Amino acid sequence: MKSVKQNAVCDKVASFSEALLGWYDRNARVLPWRYRMGERPDPYRVWLSEIMLQQTTVTAVIPYFQKFTGRWPDVHALARAEPEALMAAWAGLGYYARARNLLACARTVSQEFGGFFPEDEKALRALPGIGEYTSAAIRAIAFNKPAVVVDGNVERIITRVYPDAAQNPKDKRAIKGLAEPYYDYASRVGRPGDLAQAFMDLGSGVCIPKAPRCGLCPVSGFCGSVSLIKGQDSVKPPAKPERRKRFGQVYWIEDGRGRVLLHKRPPKGLLGGMVGLPVSPWSDGAQSAVLKPDFLVGVRVRKLRDAKIIHPFTHFILTLEVYSTEVPSDFVYPDDYFWHRISDLDSVGLPSVFVKVVNKQLS
Repeated sequence: MKSVKQNAVCDKVASFSEALLGWYDRNARVLPWRYRMGERPDPYRVWLSEIMLQQTTVTAVIPYFQKFTGRWPDVHALARAEPEALMAAWAGLGYYARARNLLACARTVSQEFGGFFPEDEKALRALPGIGEYTSAAIRAIAFNKPAVVVDGNVERIITRVYPDAAQNPKDKRAIKGLAEPYYDYASRVGRPGDLAQAFMDLGSGVCIPKAPRCGLCPVSGFCGSVSLIKGQDSVKPPAKPERRKRFGQVYWIEDGRGRVLLHKRPPKGLLGGMVGLPVSPWSDGAQSAVLKPDFLVGVRVRKLRDAKIIHPFTHFILTLEVYSTEVPSDFVYPDDYFWHRISDLDSVGLPSVFVKVVNKQLS
């Protein structure tokens, strides 16, 4: 027999969930990977969007998602993609290991599962690039199966509903435990996928990190922090450590025939498998000497005045000095380099750090 306290908790969970789902029914964002009420979700589109949305905003993802689904409309088509074509299409979206895993996962699903994503959580998590969160999101959203979907939005909402949880915001398991009853309730009423997306929409548009819009919140009456929020976040996130700084040089090498030398980077590591401009090794301190790639030793290069590129990566900020040179047509370079017409650089799919160099050079 349930205690009064347990009944109160159950009532709060049910009332909160119903209020949030009702709000979602009226205010759900229209997104190209979302299904409408009564439609059957496409697991391929759900999976693709979830991979793209990892550490990337919805606004940035939408054009990439539309381009991918236009070119590769199903998992079989994506599985047949050439790695170079996929990496070029991904260029600019960042976190390039996601693209490599995307292709590996598509090929596994196409070849081993007949093009059907598995519904089982263990089987999903065995696929390349799919972890705890992504497997839960696919189970809930694509298959409407019970799953506890906890991303940054859900964490923020839960720590505001339960302020005591915010005392240790790094305790992901505790936060997931607090979220679990809400997903249990949603599963009982047949809407785990809708609840996951309702949390996402609430966190992205109402329960935002700074200055949350409590007056617009459909569940503010259940929130333990609403009385503490006065135009700013009541839960102070821990200060992010300052990213380390790295330095290097990048080289613009022309052959006098309207071509520039490009580098097919190794398949693993930062920007793995992508095409870029030649670079020096990168160091943690400002470089006093020019550290050329080996094949440029003995070649005179010119430092471009005021040409310095600063680009943020996840864990560090890179500063590159830009050098240029022109070499004869019989110039010898390693096998993983190649010439490409400058007028057609848009077709290559250069990562953002190298796009900055191109724009600087051609401006």
